[in-house]
Amino acid sequence: MGPANMCPPIVHPTKCCVKHICSTTVVPHIHPTHTTVVNHQMYQHKHYFPQTQSFVNEVSNQQFNCGGGPRPPFSPYGR
Repeated sequence: MGPANMCPPIVHPTKCCVKHICSTTVVPHIHPTHTTVVNHQMYQHKHYFPQTQSFVNEVSNQQFNCGGGPRPPFSPYGR
């Protein structure tokens, strides 16, 4: 047999393939928080009024000057 006959090549349209390569990049996000603790002190002023009590005994007296004896009757005309 002799050499094979060869036809010119038939070129088909190019087949497109997509290959995805993924990478990871870390982006830090900082969200600061501040807490203020407020301490409250309440003073309750309570007033007390203690009371004492005392007793006093009072004595009164009256003195009369009764003179030397009975008086003569009163006369509107004098003596």
